[in-house]
Amino acid sequence: MIKHIAILLTLLMTLSSPLVAQDFQKGFAAAQAGDFATALKEWKPFAEAGDVDAQYNLGIMYDNGYGVPQDYAEAVKWYRLAVEQGYAPAQYNLGVMYDNGQGVPQDYKEAAKWYRLAAEQGDADAQYNLAIMYDNGKGVPQDYKEAAKWYRLAAEQGDADAQYNLAIMYDDGKGVLQDDQEAIKWYRLAAEQGDAKAQYNLGVMYRNGEGVPQDNAEALKWWRLAAEQGNIKAQNNLGTMYEYGNGVLQDNTMAHMWYNIASANGHDKAGEWRDERAGLMTNADIAKAQAMARECMNSGYTKCGY
Repeated sequence: MIKHIAILLTLLMTLSSPLVAQDFQKGFAAAQAGDFATALKEWKPFAEAGDVDAQYNLGIMYDNGYGVPQDYAEAVKWYRLAVEQGYAPAQYNLGVMYDNGQGVPQDYKEAAKWYRLAAEQGDADAQYNLAIMYDNGKGVPQDYKEAAKWYRLAAEQGDADAQYNLAIMYDDGKGVLQDDQEAIKWYRLAAEQGDAKAQYNLGVMYRNGEGVPQDNAEALKWWRLAAEQGNIKAQNNLGTMYEYGNGVLQDNTMAHMWYNIASANGHDKAGEWRDERAGLMTNADIAKAQAMARECMNSGYTKCGY
């Protein structure tokens, strides 16, 4: 999935005079306060005079309907003026507009062109989106090696989505040599930023001893973090860990709770495994497990029986 339009309004730092800077700052302060009508009034003269930050910010305003009716074509107009000056955030946003067909006919090749220009200037979101294009052969010939290159550049800037996707490539040996330890490295970086998919996969690596010593307790830790974000596979796997006492004391009530949650969220086998646990439990224990599952889900996974 591509990253969406950047919506950060930027502040020009190298204006021609203190008076000009003061006027631009007035528009910026108004935008930050949600007074986009004033921001538009202050910035439009700068944009029409060729100021790249003002052009970009007007593009953002029309793109999102900030203080003006939403108008993708007008947004594209201002982004295009900014990209003619080589402004990377505008190049990225113009790429998104072509990717989504907003204000312009959808054109993946054109999207890739603008992502590349921004990516070559170090824009991490553009690097990630360009990697996605190569990964899926969208607008460019499919090329996993090229995808891995751009994922790496974005990942090295701390982009969690890129870290996760780069880990997948090392895990599968796609575009790079298969390397469990490299996969672990990138999964961990994404997982530590809260990426639930990375947390789940890191748990799998620890459960299976791939790239790390086999460690059920560590697997349980990462699956719990993913489960608390609603990851269905992690919720089901927690049920399994409690069922068999892997990395945790065996506990049918906890196993029933997590299987029940996973089933409620759409896991196709968890309901069957919940019912198997129920056959070994008293009615009172089943009622307790059901109440725990309700509390867990109703609390947004903050109160889950432990």
